[in-house]
Amino acid sequence: MKVVVLGAGIIGVTSAYELAKAGHEVTVIDRQKGPALETSFANAGEISFGYCSPWAAPGIPLKAMKWLFMKHAPLILRPKLDTAMLSWMARMLTNCTADRYALNKSRMLQLSDYSRKALAAIRQETGIAYDERMRGTLQLFRTQQQLDASGKDAEALAADGIPFEMVDPDGCVRAEPALARVREKFVGGLLTPNDETGDCFKFTNALSAKCRELGVNFSFDTTVTGLHIEAGRARGVFLAGQERVDADAVIVALGSYSPLLLRPYGIDLPVYPVKGYSLTVPIVDPLRSPESTVMDETYKIAITRLGDRIRVGGMAEISGYNSTLAPARRLTLEHSVTDLFPGGNIGKATFWSGLRPMTPDGTPIIGATNIAGLFLNTGHGTLGWTMSSGSARLIASIVHGREPEIAAAEFGLNRYATLTSAHFNKNVRRRLSRGHKHRRCAPNSARDQRS
Repeated sequence: MKVVVLGAGIIGVTSAYELAKAGHEVTVIDRQKGPALETSFANAGEISFGYCSPWAAPGIPLKAMKWLFMKHAPLILRPKLDTAMLSWMARMLTNCTADRYALNKSRMLQLSDYSRKALAAIRQETGIAYDERMRGTLQLFRTQQQLDASGKDAEALAADGIPFEMVDPDGCVRAEPALARVREKFVGGLLTPNDETGDCFKFTNALSAKCRELGVNFSFDTTVTGLHIEAGRARGVFLAGQERVDADAVIVALGSYSPLLLRPYGIDLPVYPVKGYSLTVPIVDPLRSPESTVMDETYKIAITRLGDRIRVGGMAEISGYNSTLAPARRLTLEHSVTDLFPGGNIGKATFWSGLRPMTPDGTPIIGATNIAGLFLNTGHGTLGWTMSSGSARLIASIVHGREPEIAAAEFGLNRYATLTSAHFNKNVRRRLSRGHKHRRCAPNSARDQRS
């Protein structure tokens, strides 16, 4: 079967790899000059198989209100007259309930655990290196209030059978020795030892080389202008200059830009860009640097060791398709990393932003559409790196027509079919009458800031 994959980020390249292994003839098309040059380029570097939660959760609207007024705010809202933004925020509000949160989290954990196994298989098959470490994540609490509130997280982890440890300041220092120099700045932490770290850009490029060995063709510097639909079936794509690439199946893995391609074909894809920022800081003294990932709960910032660099990532800015680098966001990242790991060469840090493709319920959209031969693998939000390998294996199974190893229907676009516009409007009116505002739905914890 000839398969065209649109997008050469972490989702598109892992999808191409799994499809090529299954014996398909695969072409990957991307507008950039190479793999992983947009959202996959400089994300936080954390691979959180054990701890992934939807942004939309009970109590989050009120918590988010406080974040909006912080000097170093983890949430930034730039409201505009954008129907896609308003629709996405309305749908997100409908998921800020206990029942929806539990359902969405269970889906995310299922895919995350599946992805953990799939990534381990890729490492074994390919032997590729990407500054990977398997030393866990330390969520660091600066206040007793944060530590006390973490009890709910601990209960959720225990219920899902995910290894974790609540640690006092001494335990934090044992996990991350460099924190001994700032021991007075935190009261404890939550350690999840099975989490991993790695450079998503390095991984994606290394895997793309393995894809080429399997016969995958990559077409870079190439703009897709539309889908070739004939007799109700996707037959390929049109490129700039009216060139056409024919295929038996098309997979859309364009991240935040997926809805823009699909809208003219009557597909309402509830994915919206949420911008994140990162700094990449060269390591001057390894003894003053993190060993793995430290999540600064106060500022919702992830500080991750990637080889001879430190990646500092976080924040959620809802401002549409906006890639500008705001100086104030850089100051927040610098404040967090220099406060916990002083002495680094922050002056030589590189500053970056990327658009995370978020769904209202936090779960990616993977599967078929109502157009035969057209498939989706998008909407992974902050967890694209974490869920990429499992998502690729799942979409390859669906395209290939074999029985998936996990419940595919849980991740399909059809899960939104029962939530009509009338349902959204009714729930939004009800929530607004109780004093809630759209802008208050936001990330749940520092762990939800991953790119």
